[in-house]
Amino acid sequence: MASESGFSLHVTIHINPSDLPRWFELFKPVYDAVCQESECRFFELYQSLGEPGTLHWVEDWTATTEWFMETQMTKEYYKEYLAETEVMFVKPREFKILKRVGAPYYMVKDH
Repeated sequence: MASESGFSLHVTIHINPSDLPRWFELFKPVYDAVCQESECRFFELYQSLGEPGTLHWVEDWTATTEWFMETQMTKEYYKEYLAETEVMFVKPREFKILKRVGAPYYMVKDH
């Protein structure tokens, strides 16, 4: 089974719901900047229905994980976000790096 190049990053954070307005304020410029990166294929944020302080996002990248860690994660726009949001975490951040399986197990509907 052939796979597409790149990888998917899945991140989960847990913060106090009272910190959500400030977190969203800090997250939005980083989200916008990441979405402008040519190697970023997909980025979507999710929020737990039962635990509003639990946020999860998926980033899909066309590059290697080595490039991501050495080049992407060292971008200037992450610094303020990380410095100001990591203190909001009530549990450690969780992340997974996953390999795309790709076709025929990929589908997106435009509606």
